[in-house]
Amino acid sequence: MDIFLSINNREQVIQLPIVPSEFKIPSPVNNETYTTINQGDIKLIGQRGLRAITIDSFFPKNDYPFSRDKTYHGWEYVEIIEKWIDRRIPIRLIITNTPVNIAMSIENFEYGPQDGTGDVYYSLALSEFKFIQLEKRKV
Repeated sequence: MDIFLSINNREQVIQLPIVPSEFKIPSPVNNETYTTINQGDIKLIGQRGLRAITIDSFFPKNDYPFSRDKTYHGWEYVEIIEKWIDRRIPIRLIITNTPVNIAMSIENFEYGPQDGTGDVYYSLALSEFKFIQLEKRKV
């Protein structure tokens, strides 16, 4: 399993060098519960909510044999993601060997050194980005 992040139809792609051992993507549904006089609580099934994921790992400063990609090192990854945040456009998350291929927005990016290795530990929170499809109507 590899994790790729890209921007603007693969204008720039990064492969996460250290993949977390597990991940979970909640798939919420916006159901609503109403209390009625005669039937008690009833449930209305709503539309799907936005999926989300938080990736916790580190960007290695050095080339480790277990790194999946050695294109960038440590703080270079942070600079790339910070530039993506400044551009205010969605990114694409692809996790190989899974059906995950989702347009996402960066909700939070937390990073910093944790030990003396120079590696940059991070937490990257992403939320699904839905492209708006508006209907054209003639007036």
